[in-house]
Amino acid sequence: MGEPARHSGLEADGHPGRACERTGGGADGRGPGRRPARAVRRLAAVLGAALALLPAVPAGATGASPAGGGRPAAGTAVSAEYPVVMTIDGVNKPVAVQNGTVTITGQVTNAGQSVLKSAHAAVRKPWQGRPLTTRSDLTVTAGRTNPVGADGVDLDSPQYALNELGPGQSQPFTLSVAVADLQLSGGEGVYELAVDVWGSTGDNQHDRPLGIARTFLPYTPSTAEAQPSKLTTVWPLVHAPVLAAQTMSDNDQSIPVLRDDSLAAEFAPGGRLYELVETGATLPNLTWVVDPDLLDTAFAMTKQYRVQKPGTEKKAAKEDNTVAGSGSAAATAWLEKLRAAVAKAGSQVVSLPYADPDLASIAHNAAELPGVDAALGKAATAGRLTVEGRLAVDTRSDVAWPYQGYLDQQIAAMAQRTGSSLVLVNGASLPEPDALKYTPTAVRPIGGGQNAVVADETVSALFDRDLNTPQEQTLAVQRFLAETFVISRQEPQNPRGLLVMPPRDLTAGTAKALATAVLAAQAGRWVDPVKLDTLAQAAADPKANTAVPAATDYPSQARASELPSSALTDTIRIQSDLDTLMRVLTLPQRVRGPFSAAMVRSMSTEWRAQAPEGSVYRDGVAGYLSELTKAVYVPKKNVITFAGDTGVLQVSVRNDLTQPVTNLKLVLLPGQANRLKIRPAEELVLPASQSVTLRFPAEAQNNGPVSVTAQLWTTGPNPQKYGEAQVFTVEVTSVTNGVLYVFGGGLVLLLLAALRFFRQRKRRAEDDGDEPYGDAPLDDQPLDDAPAAGDGAADRPARPEGAADRTEPAAADGDGPQGPERGGAAQTPRGSTADGRDRTTSDEKVGP
Repeated sequence: MGEPARHSGLEADGHPGRACERTGGGADGRGPGRRPARAVRRLAAVLGAALALLPAVPAGATGASPAGGGRPAAGTAVSAEYPVVMTIDGVNKPVAVQNGTVTITGQVTNAGQSVLKSAHAAVRKPWQGRPLTTRSDLTVTAGRTNPVGADGVDLDSPQYALNELGPGQSQPFTLSVAVADLQLSGGEGVYELAVDVWGSTGDNQHDRPLGIARTFLPYTPSTAEAQPSKLTTVWPLVHAPVLAAQTMSDNDQSIPVLRDDSLAAEFAPGGRLYELVETGATLPNLTWVVDPDLLDTAFAMTKQYRVQKPGTEKKAAKEDNTVAGSGSAAATAWLEKLRAAVAKAGSQVVSLPYADPDLASIAHNAAELPGVDAALGKAATAGRLTVEGRLAVDTRSDVAWPYQGYLDQQIAAMAQRTGSSLVLVNGASLPEPDALKYTPTAVRPIGGGQNAVVADETVSALFDRDLNTPQEQTLAVQRFLAETFVISRQEPQNPRGLLVMPPRDLTAGTAKALATAVLAAQAGRWVDPVKLDTLAQAAADPKANTAVPAATDYPSQARASELPSSALTDTIRIQSDLDTLMRVLTLPQRVRGPFSAAMVRSMSTEWRAQAPEGSVYRDGVAGYLSELTKAVYVPKKNVITFAGDTGVLQVSVRNDLTQPVTNLKLVLLPGQANRLKIRPAEELVLPASQSVTLRFPAEAQNNGPVSVTAQLWTTGPNPQKYGEAQVFTVEVTSVTNGVLYVFGGGLVLLLLAALRFFRQRKRRAEDDGDEPYGDAPLDDQPLDDAPAAGDGAADRPARPEGAADRTEPAAADGDGPQGPERGGAAQTPRGSTADGRDRTTSDEKVGP
């Protein structure tokens, strides 16, 4: 196409540009037969994201220069007719002013198969000098692909001459244009800023447009006046849980254990969390949204700490399965930097529940589990106390932030149960009504005393991924400026309240782009940054959507990443197992804190993006708790020989923990109570890292094997089984012969007594001449000093009447005394206090 078409506002085929069509006269730019503005914006956002993922050089192109590449600008389509990919990598003045100059930098890449010849880059003057007055206009412009007449016409100056570029080669460009030359005759507003390439190719010698890049340029003459929109930006400081449930001890000091040392790099200069604090400190009235667990981890890292070796998550942390951490200096400096940043006047800190539990997953998959409300309530309280303690600031803790801000009725109900009166919501969950011709304020009452603060879907989507190239950052900044400018001018004297909600995993590059955009909009005077409390107190728009969607409308892609019901059930069950362990420990504080926190960490929202790591973490917590519980146990035994009708069963209990345990008793339950009777157990105290052998008097009735179950039980109210039962066999021998001996001996004694009585009566009868039975008293002394020979009594020492021989067999399988012994209870060993507590203290672990 020749020069006339180039400057006539026509498309390459000579027809009027399609985008020249107005979108309607309404405030939102809708016209008959066109999609609603919201739907159009959504479509454009999807198209923009998809196009941003296109490679700079199509398949088959080779020889790209080191300077080339980058992603194509949103809206660029590569074809044989349009083989050039252009990017705008920077706009030195994001907001144009009168008598100013705008400098544009970027890249030109030949993505075609032919050589690019006699080409130059130029800035297009906006079509008819008109601004884009509606959000629909912005969406349509951003969604265009190839050069069209509606993009305006090239300025004769400046132009940037390009070298001859072979396939895959790139060249940077810089164009500085005076604002006056752009002829922005429409006054203040948002204008399209387009840069294109004209030239020819080896297979087509006609001079024609070869590619284009577009962005937006707000223009604010000094005379412009309007009420600025209230803009709240939430600034997330979160990280996947790192602190493990295990701890180590050194000279009576607790040494924290981390699952990895990833935070060492993030806290250091250049790391993500370091840059978030560095960048956030430059923003006025910022709302910091902080995971308290991250602060606890950072504080733990300021001192000596250890890092687990892979595969040791379920084991007690020791020197041989951990390594020294390396981030103490970085963590210390980061905490100091953060404290200074949040202390700035106008800043606000919102504390998430401790470890940021996944509210949406819990609402959908574990809402009715016993203990869920208690766990979330404790997490909220612990979160507030942790943030206030670590940062020395007041904090707001009644704000719920479900995953990516998606809301439904189940999530809202769960947030209400946990005491959250304010919910941060993605605009996709509460879209603006199609009939509404403007963007409503962010605050929405959603019932039950709750308010939602709804983030603008289009604006927040600009920062929902890693903007790690200058091109991506520039496009996001200029689109942000355009969107917020148009919103503020929809009803200039009725300022809006807007929420910008980036993702939890906000990256350093994205944070810098967002900060640049907010500061530029503030400098342009169409937004006024405010903290969340100020925005939440604004009056709600009665025309805004307040209908919370049903659970069936929850996005499928978000539901697919939820923590499964099985994982949440197992995690909640940890609390019950932990409660049982707490009842027997003499120093429960060593375990309660680490495990309660680890249980909440197991439900963290951050596991959505790291599902395998989350599974490993949960398994490690459950496995280590099981190891601690099993450290108090009855050693395995097979057979005990019980020789006689009465005797003592000796059973050992072992404590491999590094603290004494109490509130336990051992119960021996025979399988056949009519054959073997065992005295009930007594409460016992087990010293740290020792065994105690208990003696249970028992009585057997018959010979043969009897199965016995040894089970530890907690004492006190509502006793519970503790640990696994141990089953062994008691082999009873010699009961029958022993009983016969007893019966025979008793019969002989009776016969002797009768004979003696008879002889006494007969002798007295002979002396007195009386009848054998008379009134004379009996002689209390025996007539015979010793029993008759052969009755067996002379060989036995005298003993009280009724005393019986007791046989105490040696314990089988080496289960003899291994420590203090007493009937059913353990004595206090040397080196312990009267209640069995070890005088030395250390952090809980298994083993000496």
